[in-house]
Amino acid sequence: MGAAKADTSTNDSPPTTSSAQPDIVDVTIHPLVLLSATDHYHRVARGTRKRAVGVLLGSATRGSVDATNSFAVPFEEDSKNSSVFYLDHNYLENMLAMFRKVHAKERVVGFYSTGPQIRPNDLRIHELVRRFVPAGTVTPPVFVIIDVRPDRESIPTTAYRVVEEVDSSVPGGGGDKSGGAAEGRKSFAHV
Repeated sequence: MGAAKADTSTNDSPPTTSSAQPDIVDVTIHPLVLLSATDHYHRVARGTRKRAVGVLLGSATRGSVDATNSFAVPFEEDSKNSSVFYLDHNYLENMLAMFRKVHAKERVVGFYSTGPQIRPNDLRIHELVRRFVPAGTVTPPVFVIIDVRPDRESIPTTAYRVVEEVDSSVPGGGGDKSGGAAEGRKSFAHV
């Protein structure tokens, strides 16, 4: 059984980015990660509208991310207010410390969610996970949606990277108040 390649079937033109980081061109999710994420979902969110969130571990070189391992992170979202969520930072730090003792070469390469789609909090979760990426790392963390629905017939993963889109529709490059700088916002782009 080989590793699953993240779904890269769309040919959308990439947005204008203002990042000096290299583009992520390939994300490989190993079977252990798929099994772990599915188990995590069935333990904490099966039969509900909740989703499971976890950290991806592995390696990243020259725009290629290889997620070989993962672990679940305690996570809750408020069903009434989508901007409120809880992700256990202490648990994440303790698990990373234990993984470093056992798998010294593995590092944080991103996070997963059982989706099945991008949600408003995912950019905030990405910023939290980014803090745990080792200093000096060139390749930014990825976000992978692992679709655990049993009726799924295609590859159950979709990978995303964060891009900063520059709004060129603002007259004068952002107006007089911003000193001529274009306005930007972060979003996810399909890998």
